[in-house]
Amino acid sequence: MPVQDVKNWLKSHPDIESVFACVCDLNGTLRGKRVPVDQAEKVIEGGIRMPLSVVSVDIWGEDIEDSALVFETGDSDGICEHTGRDLLPITWTDRPAAMAMLWMRKEDGTPFLSDPRRALNAVVERYAARGLTPVVATELEFYLCDPSGDQPRAPHSPVTGKRLDSDGVLSLDELQHFDAFLNDVYAACADQGIPADAAISENGAGQFEINLLHVNDPLKAADDAVLFKRLVRGVARKHGFAATFMAKPYGARAGSGFHVHFSLLDENGNNVFDNGGEEGSQTMLSAVAGLLATMQQNSLTFAPHENSYRRLMPGAHAPTGVAWGYENRTAAIRIPGGSHKARRIEHRVAGADANPYLVLTSILGGALLGIERDMQPAAPITGDAYRQKLTHLPLDWASAIEAFAEGPHVPDIFSAQLQTLLVECKAQELQRFARHVTDFEYHSYLEIV
Repeated sequence: MPVQDVKNWLKSHPDIESVFACVCDLNGTLRGKRVPVDQAEKVIEGGIRMPLSVVSVDIWGEDIEDSALVFETGDSDGICEHTGRDLLPITWTDRPAAMAMLWMRKEDGTPFLSDPRRALNAVVERYAARGLTPVVATELEFYLCDPSGDQPRAPHSPVTGKRLDSDGVLSLDELQHFDAFLNDVYAACADQGIPADAAISENGAGQFEINLLHVNDPLKAADDAVLFKRLVRGVARKHGFAATFMAKPYGARAGSGFHVHFSLLDENGNNVFDNGGEEGSQTMLSAVAGLLATMQQNSLTFAPHENSYRRLMPGAHAPTGVAWGYENRTAAIRIPGGSHKARRIEHRVAGADANPYLVLTSILGGALLGIERDMQPAAPITGDAYRQKLTHLPLDWASAIEAFAEGPHVPDIFSAQLQTLLVECKAQELQRFARHVTDFEYHSYLEIV
């Protein structure tokens, strides 16, 4: 976004008083600074600096103990470079503001590959070197909740005033009851250039899914997903709700997923997954094989939190085994039907709580390994994947951390420093959870054992 464009944009938005200069950390949380609007040009020109360690703080925003970024470097600053996206209006707060999307560069000018957006860009550049462009679409599920208590509860309908108490999958009534909220979400998406498509009422009470249209720029697709999550939470607060992208906010209701669809275009705009038939091309099959080969090792990027593993359970409408199939939603990798011209891969493992940059890096990076090495997948499964003996995804958070730390394919996708930082971040979070005794444990054990 050239400086003159910034000036023109601000002239057309004279009510903007401040700009939030933001980078994304490993947990998918936007962190940064609020600056007066008269410093917007400075933000766009790379005049904002932040510690490189800001991308690797834990979920509570605390530094990682003994992190090399903090102590070995003296917690040195990096340069916050503008990503090129237009300033983004924030319309759901009391006073209008704007947001600038940034990513990190080291003092010597080289990209900081532990910035999750930089990690994705490195994989995209490898595709470009092969003359390939990934086309990506995402599907994000979330719950609206009543924010009045310490624990989430289904919201009250704005129409009837009654609390939702049933699973209204594809319910038109539920969509219409929350029409004002959804209208504001779509308006905010339009303001920020996010290509929001269909909205549906999902399996859980107060659960919705909004699809984002495919784009031939994976960085934009990941940006859109990060921005979408933030604006949904903001618009929900404006309407008196809370919105959560937790993978499993309710133990007895459906979890929230983050499904990714992608295909590949060659330099002539041809879909290289299309072979004119239903089975897909050899390139597609190699991409599937790479996804299967890296899925266990990269599970930490798809399920990065303690709560994530409550979703990845048999029969919970989320994949648990390493498998693929045609038109099979019980498999981790699904090849959708329809016209062969739109042949694509759907990756169904990630929860809505995952960092979109890391998710797309894992998916596109795994697929690229399969293509580069001419891998061949096992036979596609048919029927219920939950009833078949399949190689299992990590069953718990600790196993996923270990798999990412030791995975032989992880360094083929991520920088060694990002691999180390994510492992250290998640290990620190795990230790803190391990020291926390829950109310349910007290209820179960306190005066019984």
